[in-house]
Amino acid sequence: MVVDHGLRPASVLPLLLLFTFSLMSSEKMVVGARFLLETSLPQVPELPKPELPPLPNFPSLPKPELPPLPKPELPKFPKAELPHELPKPELPRLPKAENAPKSEGSKLAEVPHVPTLPEVPQLPKPELSPLPNFPTFPKPELPPLPKPELPTLPHLPAELPMPTLPSIPTLPKGTPIPSLAPPEHKSTLP
Repeated sequence: MVVDHGLRPASVLPLLLLFTFSLMSSEKMVVGARFLLETSLPQVPELPKPELPPLPNFPSLPKPELPPLPKPELPKFPKAELPHELPKPELPRLPKAENAPKSEGSKLAEVPHVPTLPEVPQLPKPELSPLPNFPTFPKPELPPLPKPELPTLPHLPAELPMPTLPSIPTLPKGTPIPSLAPPEHKSTLP
């Protein structure tokens, strides 16, 4: 059975944050933190470091020597000799069918005679009537175009004067220069 009190996590979160910030800014928290910072902890005497007993010396054992292993020898097989020429296989001969009657299948394999088509008579080539003579016109002559005149460029001197750069203005002597650093605030806390 679930009981709904009407509080949702989204509505409780701002209240919880407000309560937490109010606890952090209270005077009791500040005084308690200052008290913890100002109290000194009692000094704990240093304990002596434990010393471990020296390790016993173990006798060194000789390195075991293994006898050399014999090299494995592979067995030798005789080379297989193949004949240079293989005999040709003989196929059984088929019986000759000299007196056998012709089968009906051979009649179907014959191509029947195709009748030839009658020759088509050749038609005479059509002749085109000659084209009428058109008069030729003389080639038009265009008048010659005038040559364009290019404008003359202004004369520049061989050496140009050096440009002058603007100078940085200077402040009169004795003028205070403002500082860009923020002003220091003195704290009023005791």
